[in-house]
Amino acid sequence: MDLTLNTRTEGQHTVLAVAGEVDVYTAPALRDRIADLLDKGQQRLVIDLGGVEFLDSTGLGVLVAGLNRAREVGGSLSLVCPQERVLKLFRITGLDEVFTVHSTVDDALADVQAS
Repeated sequence: MDLTLNTRTEGQHTVLAVAGEVDVYTAPALRDRIADLLDKGQQRLVIDLGGVEFLDSTGLGVLVAGLNRAREVGGSLSLVCPQERVLKLFRITGLDEVFTVHSTVDDALADVQAS
């Protein structure tokens, strides 16, 4: 399955909707899109994983690198992960303690606007 990346602006935040499989073959496209958004000054990112069918360790690594890069430039990166099977990966790896994870984009936007 292919990877689809769609970006939209919500106030001061950029929502990157990810759909498909994030694996060793497709993760570089996600990494490049996150880097591109940060390079263009879009420092408040919400990554919506609602359409992700599969996520492997390479994809997790890309998200961690994106979070670190966002923090380096004074930005933020939060995740939307409504699917239990994907969220389970974050729990197993302990990354649910590293990322701010929300169940909906609206929740993520409300949380980042409150902080």
